Amino acid sequence: MKPVFLLISFLIGCMFMVSIREPHSSTTVSASGTETGTYSVMAGNSVTKSAFGKTKSGADVSLFTCKNAGGLEMKLMDYGATIVSLNVPDKNGKLANVVLTCKDIGGFEECTMYFNGSVGRFCNRIAQGKFSLEGQDYQLAVNNGPNHLHGGVKGFDKVMWSATPFEKSGAVGVEFKYLSKDGEEGYPGTLTTSVTYSLTDKNEFIVEFNATTDKTTHVNLTNHNYWNLAGTGTILRHELKLNSAKYLPVDGTGIPTGEMLSVLGSQFDFGKFTAMGKRFAAMGGSPLGYDHCYEVSGEPGKLRLAATVREPKSGRVMEIQTTEPGIQFYTGNFLDGTAASGGYGAYSAFCLETQHFPNAPNQPAFLSTVLKPGEKYYHKTVHTFSTE
Repeated sequence: MKPVFLLISFLIGCMFMVSIREPHSSTTVSASGTETGTYSVMAGNSVTKSAFGKTKSGADVSLFTCKNAGGLEMKLMDYGATIVSLNVPDKNGKLANVVLTCKDIGGFEECTMYFNGSVGRFCNRIAQGKFSLEGQDYQLAVNNGPNHLHGGVKGFDKVMWSATPFEKSGAVGVEFKYLSKDGEEGYPGTLTTSVTYSLTDKNEFIVEFNATTDKTTHVNLTNHNYWNLAGTGTILRHELKLNSAKYLPVDGTGIPTGEMLSVLGSQFDFGKFTAMGKRFAAMGGSPLGYDHCYEVSGEPGKLRLAATVREPKSGRVMEIQTTEPGIQFYTGNFLDGTAASGGYGAYSAFCLETQHFPNAPNQPAFLSTVLKPGEKYYHKTVHTFSTE
């Protein structure tokens, strides 16, 4: 009986070792991400690729579903290098999607509000779509009143990117790449761009942009997520705290005046947690709400705290750190319930877009957005989710 017992013990031990060494491997997605399937390196971490329909021009759109060990789930597509959904648990562990979305690729194409896309070549506004660079004048598309907005008529959020899913210890995600040719939307230089979206086991959503150029140009990239930490309703009772002492006042078309004013004692002061909708009446204008850039305190280029948002009912908290000098706070004022707004009404979400300052090409006092051959553009923003 003893030899039989030893043999059975050995076999059970082998089975146990296999179960703990290889329970999470499914490698049907190729390294290039061109095949449908799932792969992962540790418990709960996976990236799955599936079809997400076709664009109006006939391009096949792919959807990438990323899951971390904590149960967070992020879906991305290669059209616009766009976040389709991001499911985050509340204080009771219940998951909800905390970004605005459309049900299919057709909805995203019809939406004109830049839902969760990768925005460029220059996010935010450039006055009259004009700038001069190295003695040459450039005219960009004017697509926001008298100004250029978010890269023009067909910015980076409206093009197909190549996509490579990845996994590494403690993180999963997708790297997207796009080649913007010289003259595209009026910009000089061929810009080689990548954006990496990662979901970590620390419940971080990380955005990293890289870019190089073969000719001097202007670059200002951002992720344009529309957030609602409650998952539904308006964001008026969301509480915001900004690590910022100054904001950029704007004219009637959203262009900064060139001043940088103190927030102290004004309706722009979010030095302490304040409900986003609390001071709308003091803002004036039509529609009411915020659409302003703030200077992030601390040294640009270094990762530092920019903003913290908490939603009292769900208990969700989102902390944002960035290397960028500014952060645009927008309260969804122009959402109007139409298909162009994805069917969402005003104040259904807020944006906190980390970036260089609007109209920097025409404001010498602002931190430069010029990128020259041989230089590298890099931008990192970390969103950390928790509950209280």
